[in-house]
Amino acid sequence: MKTVLFVSHFESVLAQLPEPIKKELERPFRQWCDRLNEGAFKAPTEHEFIQSVIKVCGTSQFVAESCARDAVLWADLVAGETLYTTVNCEDFYTQALAANTVTSEAELMVLLRRFRRREMVRIAWRDIAGWAPVEETLSELSALADACVQFALDFLHVEATRQWGVPILSNGKEQRLVVLAMGKLGGEELNFSSDIDLIYCYAESGELTAGKKHLDYSDFFSRLAKKLTRVLSDVTVDGFVYRVDIRLRPFGASGPWVMSFLGLENYYFTQAREWERYAMVKVRVIAGETDLLASTMMVLNRFVYRRYLDYGAFEELRRIKYKIKEKLMAEGKVDNIKLGVGGIREIEFVVQSFQLIRGGTDVCLQNRQLLVVLDRLSELGLLPVNDVTILREAYIFLRQTENRLQQYRDEQIHDLPKENHRRFLLAYSMGFDNWEAFLVVLDRHRQQVSAVFEQVFSRSDEQKSKGLSIWFGIADDDVLMIDLVALGYRDAENVLARVKKFRASAAVRRLTNKGAETLDRLVPLVIEQTEQVMNQDETLTRLLELLSKVAGRNVYFALLVENPKALTHLIKLTAASPWIGLHMAAYPVLLDELLDGRTLYEPLSKDKLNADLALVFAKNKGNDTEILMNELRRFKQINMLRVAVAGIMDVIPVMVVSDYLTALAEVVLQQVVQFAWNLLVQKHGRPEGCDFESSGFAVIGFGKLGGYELGYGSDLDMVFLYHSINERALTNGLRPVSTVEFYTRLGQKVLFLLNSKLLSGILYESDMRLRPNGDSGLLVVSVKGYAIYQQENAWVWEHQALVRGRFVAGDQSVGARFDLIREKILSQPRDFGSLKKEVVAMRLKMRDHFLKPNETLFHLKHGTGGIVDIEFIVQFYVLAYAESNLELLTFTDNIRLLQLLHEKGVLSKRDADILQRAYCEYRIKSHQQVLQERALAVDGKCVVELRSQVQSVWHAIMD
Repeated sequence: MKTVLFVSHFESVLAQLPEPIKKELERPFRQWCDRLNEGAFKAPTEHEFIQSVIKVCGTSQFVAESCARDAVLWADLVAGETLYTTVNCEDFYTQALAANTVTSEAELMVLLRRFRRREMVRIAWRDIAGWAPVEETLSELSALADACVQFALDFLHVEATRQWGVPILSNGKEQRLVVLAMGKLGGEELNFSSDIDLIYCYAESGELTAGKKHLDYSDFFSRLAKKLTRVLSDVTVDGFVYRVDIRLRPFGASGPWVMSFLGLENYYFTQAREWERYAMVKVRVIAGETDLLASTMMVLNRFVYRRYLDYGAFEELRRIKYKIKEKLMAEGKVDNIKLGVGGIREIEFVVQSFQLIRGGTDVCLQNRQLLVVLDRLSELGLLPVNDVTILREAYIFLRQTENRLQQYRDEQIHDLPKENHRRFLLAYSMGFDNWEAFLVVLDRHRQQVSAVFEQVFSRSDEQKSKGLSIWFGIADDDVLMIDLVALGYRDAENVLARVKKFRASAAVRRLTNKGAETLDRLVPLVIEQTEQVMNQDETLTRLLELLSKVAGRNVYFALLVENPKALTHLIKLTAASPWIGLHMAAYPVLLDELLDGRTLYEPLSKDKLNADLALVFAKNKGNDTEILMNELRRFKQINMLRVAVAGIMDVIPVMVVSDYLTALAEVVLQQVVQFAWNLLVQKHGRPEGCDFESSGFAVIGFGKLGGYELGYGSDLDMVFLYHSINERALTNGLRPVSTVEFYTRLGQKVLFLLNSKLLSGILYESDMRLRPNGDSGLLVVSVKGYAIYQQENAWVWEHQALVRGRFVAGDQSVGARFDLIREKILSQPRDFGSLKKEVVAMRLKMRDHFLKPNETLFHLKHGTGGIVDIEFIVQFYVLAYAESNLELLTFTDNIRLLQLLHEKGVLSKRDADILQRAYCEYRIKSHQQVLQERALAVDGKCVVELRSQVQSVWHAIMD
């Protein structure tokens, strides 16, 4: 009865279907009726299933024919148990194992082919019927491939060990072949009738000696890999499992079938080509010793994702895309949804270009799945939300179209059909009434994808006239000099000579072909675009020096070529300050900062600095000390650059520059002290009664650090103090040391982290001479010892230094103890005349030391009437009057102290105004001199009035 109802219902539906669908279903329908009448098939009763039969089998000959000839498959589908659930790799493997009656390689091939066909029918059915989203379909297709590879390898490994012996690891465990999936399978985005890209490798080299002949592990795993490939890809009466492509292995088709982990590492870091980075983005271990491969995967990760922003990836992907386009044109394939204009590959290139360029710095982009990375590009602001939406919708539509094309006959095709019959079936399977309606949506997606692709990969507008002529010297010098004058250069002859000298320099001659090509695109742009600044000649000279310093790092040339805004920022900043150009030449990683004007021109607040640096340490948790030291230096350099840029471009007042630089130093010091503390505690344990919050260790800042007046090249004047409840006790670790030795080592570690010269430079120069007994004194001093020294042995000039002393990092309770010592020392009664005599004598001594005889220039810091004179006046008054005015100990910076001295009636308003105005002006000029790479000695005429006024105040007070 059920059979009659099914046949009757199906015939009535069939009669109403469009002719192409009816034609597709006639043959399988007759076959089903025959099998039903024979009793081999069970008639379906569920209405939803019957409806799905029409769409699925009407648009997929592969499904229809598979069902017609396999009664078990049909029964499973009719029962509906597998059609409405998602299956993962483990489930697939379990199902294969349950059906396992394999005793030979031949039987394995039969089982896998039949298992693969059954599951591919189920996946196609769910997809075409609309019961599974595209993402789920791609995931299931990948999981099925994983399971088939694993199942086959498990069987073949056992057979191989029986025949040739068991390869053993150095730890005594059995060694297995490792299979790496690349491409779509690696990304778990496999399409319906796809080949699978595999790389075979193994952990350790060795030799099998169990048999009569010795067999290298490489030979063992090569034989095993070849068997696995044959089992999966050979075509039999049952078809194939997967076409296996191993051409992505090291050295390609000419390379060995398998390679050791060490061999892989060596290859990718010494001989791999640039396009192989693109191929490795989706690498995934699908079979074998995944734990053993962890360290090698980390090495491969560093090969793929550079620690800098790698804009050279754009050019490489452009080149690959151009080759694909040429090949398609040669073959006459203009309607390829994968490789054609606006196709799947263009979406992949957009996404993977950002991964290759920024993945080393934005770790969240290190993901194999395209749709996941797309969302993260939006979150990071790297692609507009609208573009991400366009690419996401197009990707889903195109991948679905790709699957429907391939589900028709289980063929690996990407070209749209030319026959009207096939066109209708594709459109119908995609939910459209006709081909034209489908094509409208398809074309819209492809046009939008192409627009985004062209926007992302478009080259900057390269000047092809004067800049190129000057760089390549394709005209007589007289003509080239006329071009330079037309561009605004003053000394055309000198500029042309400099360009020629740079082109002939060893730095340029040593460039690779790729580096030279990028430089040939960059320099003409630089020559042309310097017309936007006033001091063109000097700016071009500085830029050529910068390019000479970074030659050999093609990524930075590419960054500037591919990012016109970054080049514009660089030209403007280099014109404004040679210091910035030299700073970037010394630390090229700073060029990355030119990409985002929002962060470039906005120095961070102290809270944001703290948060960002804490994140740097969190990301690098577990890394070695040198990596963190480099990260600290990069952090400082980036943020110091931001301050310099903001100051130069008048985004922040110059007087605020020191506030930002001081905050930056404090944040770095706090993290350095914490990191040093953690290192020492790991090794020796903690001193008695301590943790980091109450570590007993503090950094006291003096001089410019203490006075919130750091400049760009300032060193850090510091004293290290400690406080312990029991100095005789040992630390509580496995390698205990005395409390005094612990804190001494802690101080040494802090200085090591600050002062060590790495390729990324020095973090900060440190000056510890203000500690008790100067250079001959203890590096780290107890609070008690410091108090005794200041009370009994310190010179007046050391008490002067205390005026600007303050706690900057470490244990705040130790900082509070320092504050009590400072207050006690600075507020003690002093003889006014003796104090003045001591202060003046020290000032004269400093002048004699720092100033040359018959000096014609005015030294902003040490010159008569300069910064130090003002500082000494402030320090003298604080020492003289603090006993009766403890409020004078509130501040450590000179500007606020001068204001307070006036409010307390110590300084007249006139004198306070003169000193404040002069101090601010001198500091502004000091910053400017540093940024212009000039000494602090200036022409006295520019400050003659201020200097005279400061001298007048000095004489009135100190004479």
